[in-house]
Amino acid sequence: MNTASPSLLLRVAGVTSAIAKNIAAYREENGSFKSRADLKKVPKLGPKAFEQCAGFLRISDGSNVLDNTAVHPESYSAAKKLLKLCEVSDDDVRRGNISVLKQRVKTEGTAALAEQLEIGEPTLIDIVSEISKPGRDPREELPKPLLRTDVMGMEDLKAGMELKGTVRNVIDFGAFVDIGVHQDGLVHISQITNRFIKHPSDVLKVGEIVTVWVLSVDVQKKRIALTMKKPD
Repeated sequence: MNTASPSLLLRVAGVTSAIAKNIAAYREENGSFKSRADLKKVPKLGPKAFEQCAGFLRISDGSNVLDNTAVHPESYSAAKKLLKLCEVSDDDVRRGNISVLKQRVKTEGTAALAEQLEIGEPTLIDIVSEISKPGRDPREELPKPLLRTDVMGMEDLKAGMELKGTVRNVIDFGAFVDIGVHQDGLVHISQITNRFIKHPSDVLKVGEIVTVWVLSVDVQKKRIALTMKKPD
């Protein structure tokens, strides 16, 4: 949140071009974000956008250690109760010293502990997993793209070329796909399918492997336009 450029912020779920620019403008005017909650002060970033983007935007040096994890603010209350129950401090989390927490979960069982915290087992499992790795980039665990041996960089791409790629982000106007050339390509919403869709997320999800075809390549501007519509 405190270092990403507007173009990088644009790749976060729920962040539009206007919101990305407003986040950057907020930083310039008010200084670094102190918490994820400060996002709600950004113009045009409403409740829905906050719900979508908050778990992906991190603050590495904030006052709340959970702001540097993928634990969503909606689960902060349960996460704090869990840490207090296991006598794990914020400093312990920052240092990765949470063996006590893991042992407590193992001893009591996720079902019993989840009941104490009044949350579902999947939520508890996710919280423990994310607290275990503060600062982790969630993309590290996504499937690797299936690469062609004859495509090493953008200069090897040609219009009409068929490729396999991994969906890295889904935004309002399309999806960014990793095709293994160190620059994600954009599939515009109009190029995702022949049928009408309200939002790219109706069809695509992050981590999904898709087949795409190259529409155009601008090496100088580092832009790759892709389509998921099979050429005639």
